[in-house]
Amino acid sequence: MSLPRIMVAPNGATKTKADHPALPISLDEITETALACQAAGAGALHLHLRDDAEGHLLDTGAYREALAHLRPRLGDMAVQITTEASGRYEPGHQRYVALNSGAEMVSVSTREMLRDPEPLATKFFEEAAERGVRVQHILYSREDAEALARVLPDRLLQDPGLQLIFVMGRYVEGQVSTPAMLDPFLSWMQAEAITPDWAICAFGQGETACLRNALEKGGKARAGFENSLVMEDGSTARDNAARVAAIAAL
Repeated sequence: MSLPRIMVAPNGATKTKADHPALPISLDEITETALACQAAGAGALHLHLRDDAEGHLLDTGAYREALAHLRPRLGDMAVQITTEASGRYEPGHQRYVALNSGAEMVSVSTREMLRDPEPLATKFFEEAAERGVRVQHILYSREDAEALARVLPDRLLQDPGLQLIFVMGRYVEGQVSTPAMLDPFLSWMQAEAITPDWAICAFGQGETACLRNALEKGGKARAGFENSLVMEDGSTARDNAARVAAIAAL
């Protein structure tokens, strides 16, 4: 299962309707948003769930219920679950959720996994591969990428099906992203002589320019309100589907 040209990340772990009234929180809202984004050009949904207090939730039962709800409604639109810690969860819990939620696609931060000893990360990546769980590795910096290369079994690192997502602008002042932020990741892939299935996401008003650059250089895109609420000209997007449509038109 390869990455689609465009994946939508409609809510994230922390934003609320105070940030944007069209940000989906409930499962019904997420479903409606996913369908609109699918029509606009998204091939997959990056799924975050919330608890009753609208806090970030990683729970195998909740994910299984959500996937059972979404799959018949979204048809051929793939669903990727997040394992983001968001300050609430430890790596052991994240690994358990990744392996036991019934998801075929999961996103996993290398930086978060390496809060535990490296052998535990290696064992997790091997087990996910054995179970057929497709892990998209979240990388915030070249240092993260080099750490992944250190702990990922070589056969998985060299696999053209290896899924990566490079994050632009997350840990910089003002969460400002620029196309040049992709360059260290491109040079790392060249140095490792790998040709993975890669995508990017980018924060703030620079999202569109960064995604355009990535698409031009052979990558894929993740767009949506998790990363940016605005259009390229700085105006507030109407909804997630408007962000997807803008990227689909590139």
